[in-house]
Amino acid sequence: MSSEVFDPECRACPRLSDFLDEVKLEYPDYFCRPVPAFGDPEAQLLIVGLAPGKHGANATGRPFTGDYAGILLYQTLFDYGFSNAPESNSASDGLELLNCRVSNAVKCLPPENKPTTAEINTCNSFLSAELDDMPEGGVLVALGSIAHNAILKAQGLKLSTCKFGHGNEHSLPSGLTLIDSYHCSRYNTQTRRLTEDMFRAIFARARACLD
Repeated sequence: MSSEVFDPECRACPRLSDFLDEVKLEYPDYFCRPVPAFGDPEAQLLIVGLAPGKHGANATGRPFTGDYAGILLYQTLFDYGFSNAPESNSASDGLELLNCRVSNAVKCLPPENKPTTAEINTCNSFLSAELDDMPEGGVLVALGSIAHNAILKAQGLKLSTCKFGHGNEHSLPSGLTLIDSYHCSRYNTQTRRLTEDMFRAIFARARACLD
């Protein structure tokens, strides 16, 4: 991926950069850098999450890998033909995504998994470049309201243009289709705010749109 889409040396957010340095001291073997998107660079399906998890993507260097949220995500991608395996264990495990890419609204680990508005906005240029590279008729899946809003901003749209809601589907002026989902976090799945069937329905719809 080009530096326009992703800068592996980005230090534009002082709070996030300082936090990564702190975590790296505590966990020397962790990735602790901006985490690149993972998957097919020409994919028709782009999944956008919030940010790397401390002991997940921030540790492994691959989105949704090494933490709870990735278990349901990668199993579902496999079930709907978007990957060659049902699990993502490490950045070197041989997993390949098929016509699919996974990214985040914020590329660096934020303290308490809560990026500030300024940090989300600073990172938005990378997401904007990713969306510019999407092929015509592409589908976006936003995992959570922050990802939803980041996509709208990256498309130059007002946040009032489309309302976030699980299962909501939006036709964007760019020709892309945006499908909203609750985030597949441990909290959401354990409280049953998001069930496996609810999550699978999102990707059944994404598959139907692409087919």
